[in-house]
Amino acid sequence: MTREMMEQKQLQQAERRIAPQLEAIAERELVNQQRVLDIFRKHNVSAFHFQHSTGYGYDDTGREVLDRVYADVFGTGAAIVRQQFISGTHAISTALFAALRPGGRLLYATGTPYDTLKTVIGLDGSEAGTMNEWGIGCDVVPLAGGSVDMGAVHEAVTPDTQVIAFQRSRGYDDRPSIGLEEMKEYMAELKQAYPEIVLFVDNCYGEFVETSEPGHIGADLMAGSLIKNPGGGITRTGGYIAGRSDLIERAGASFAAPGIGLEGGATLGMLQEMFQGLFLAPHVVAEAHKGAVLTAALMEDAGLQASPASVEERTDLIQSVQFGDRDKMIRFCQAVQQYSPVDSGVTPQPSAMPGYSDEVIMAAGAFIQGSSIELSADGPIRPPYTAFVQGGLTYAHVKIAVSEALKTIQ
Repeated sequence: MTREMMEQKQLQQAERRIAPQLEAIAERELVNQQRVLDIFRKHNVSAFHFQHSTGYGYDDTGREVLDRVYADVFGTGAAIVRQQFISGTHAISTALFAALRPGGRLLYATGTPYDTLKTVIGLDGSEAGTMNEWGIGCDVVPLAGGSVDMGAVHEAVTPDTQVIAFQRSRGYDDRPSIGLEEMKEYMAELKQAYPEIVLFVDNCYGEFVETSEPGHIGADLMAGSLIKNPGGGITRTGGYIAGRSDLIERAGASFAAPGIGLEGGATLGMLQEMFQGLFLAPHVVAEAHKGAVLTAALMEDAGLQASPASVEERTDLIQSVQFGDRDKMIRFCQAVQQYSPVDSGVTPQPSAMPGYSDEVIMAAGAFIQGSSIELSADGPIRPPYTAFVQGGLTYAHVKIAVSEALKTIQ
């Protein structure tokens, strides 16, 4: 048997092993697609809504309908969806500044957030405009055994606590992501104990992985990026904030200016892709989800540590692979770049990146710069040398790229 035949056999064995997981993902995709379709029909989304505005963007009916569609999809009273959000961090920062006031405190219940948000909340660096400058403090409660330590959270709440935040995804951290069923229990307990405190969810990487969203389980506010899951791989930029109507009004003022709020923001020809991307999102996310499970299975078969494991339930698209070796991590990421549809001739190298304390290698031959729903492999260069593999517009692309990348380290 040739080497190629053996590799093909190993791939087939991995797919047979994860067949139940792939079938379950397909069932979730159907549920999510039905929900999104019903919401589009409810709001009578029409070709008219794709007409764009310029300048101030006043009286943009399509934008207003898109906001309402997003609110329904995420189970909230209102939403603000704008291409002027430049990243998920921007949307999250806007939401938090809207919910917090000087003298208040933010409490992170899921441990230290990822690097870019550490800068925003003033835990890292001395950049201008952080929450520290506004007299807003931050407390962090570490996870206990991968779960939220509710006893420690209660102890950390003070009379000045205004927001309790949950980061659904692991980000660049060696900890499990927090599933919605688990988070639902925490939120019910916190709402009963502290009804005046805003419960916020960083929803990045999690949209449509499960069949519900944070708004359906009691979150007051959430935010995410359109170049991740909800953009369906075709929305070129932007972000969203969804939540209680009063909080979205404040988010609109934080995003634009008091008195303008939700009423402005030119759409500049992007409404069609924003609607269409959201409609495609359940399918595209399912393809990436399947790819993540296959990635875990292939890595496990190669003797590497994958988290989540191939048989575990998931709440986001991030698949971490622990290489334990700097050069193997780098070679793997470089190979993913070589099997990308865009910039396949580029060889990524570790380098400094704004918002991160370590050098980062980023492999992402994407049609949209920084798009995390397209296949990428990246991570900070620090022990135990963990790469975070995420996204994939098609399951077939993930299968090809990861299989080829695995060959470079064996």
